Amino acid sequence: MMQQKNVIVIGGSSGIGLDITKKLIDSGANVKMFSRTLDPSHALPAGTHLPLDITSEDISKEDIYDPLQGLVYCPGSIKLRPFHRLSKDDFLSDFEINLFGAIKAIQACLPALKKSKNGASIVLFSTVAVQTGMPFHASIASAKGAIEGLTRSLAAELAPRVRVNAIAPSLTDTPLAQQLLSDDNKRKAAAERHPLKTIGNPADIAHAAIFLLSDQAAWVSGQILPVDGGMGSIRTFK
Repeated sequence: MMQQKNVIVIGGSSGIGLDITKKLIDSGANVKMFSRTLDPSHALPAGTHLPLDITSEDISKEDIYDPLQGLVYCPGSIKLRPFHRLSKDDFLSDFEINLFGAIKAIQACLPALKKSKNGASIVLFSTVAVQTGMPFHASIASAKGAIEGLTRSLAAELAPRVRVNAIAPSLTDTPLAQQLLSDDNKRKAAAERHPLKTIGNPADIAHAAIFLLSDQAAWVSGQILPVDGGMGSIRTFK
């Protein structure tokens, strides 16, 4: 499915990004994963991981596959606070990592993506909280709402050579969400809020990302794909 495709993953050192990286490697893709750090226990092939802080550093042109068939931008944040306690810096911080980092990565990789003979795919990440209003999500939902706008705009601008889609997960069992799932009571309550009565795991999201990168999604662009346990569209009543 991804055999010999060149793919760059930004922010793949843990959680969803790490699972995407591993699945890409297992499927035969050539992968470069950029992140600030990588736990040595996450044994990846030599040369797969390159250190980078996307918020303050540029991706070296020499480190970008040319041509490039896929780009995945995974960095995110979960800053849940009452609106009145959010400062301008809080909003700027969420936009910096979620939106501006994605813009920087796409602009750096775009020339190589356009050179892909059979087209290329960009996968970004939103959140269920954009389309489903949730308390305490004002900052992150604003930043991810911008990602959804960017997804659709770029999908139109870059067609037909480059497809652009985003995945909108609900709460997923990753290190980023550790505080929200720190004990059994929190985990049970979180699962109960979802119609499917479970919490997402990184593999659920990674499978969707691999699909959007693959030729199986060759006719899919400009879409926001919910992978959210039914949270965004289903209400169950008993």
